[in-house]
Amino acid sequence: MPNKHAAIKDLRKNKRRAARNLRDKTNVKALIKQLKSLVQEGKKSEALAMVSKLQQATDKASKKNVLHRNKARRINSMAMKITSTKK
Repeated sequence: MPNKHAAIKDLRKNKRRAARNLRDKTNVKALIKQLKSLVQEGKKSEALAMVSKLQQATDKASKKNVLHRNKARRINSMAMKITSTKK
C-alpha cells in the first residue's frame, strides 16, 4: 500500500482505468464471438451489421491504447474475411 497521498490517488486512478480497459477488451471479445456465431448460423446480413459494430469497437480500443493498433487491424481483417467467404 502506498504511503504518500499522491501515490494513493494514483492507485485509485489506475484501478479505475484498468476496469475501463477490461470492459473495452471484454466488449471486443464478446462482439467477435457474436459475429462468429452469426456467420456459423448463416445470417449474413446480421453479420455484416455486426462487423461495423466490431470495427467501431476495435478502432476505439486501439485509439485509447487498450488494444495494439495491429491487433485491431487483424481483428477487422478477420471479420471482413469470415463474412465475405462464408455463406
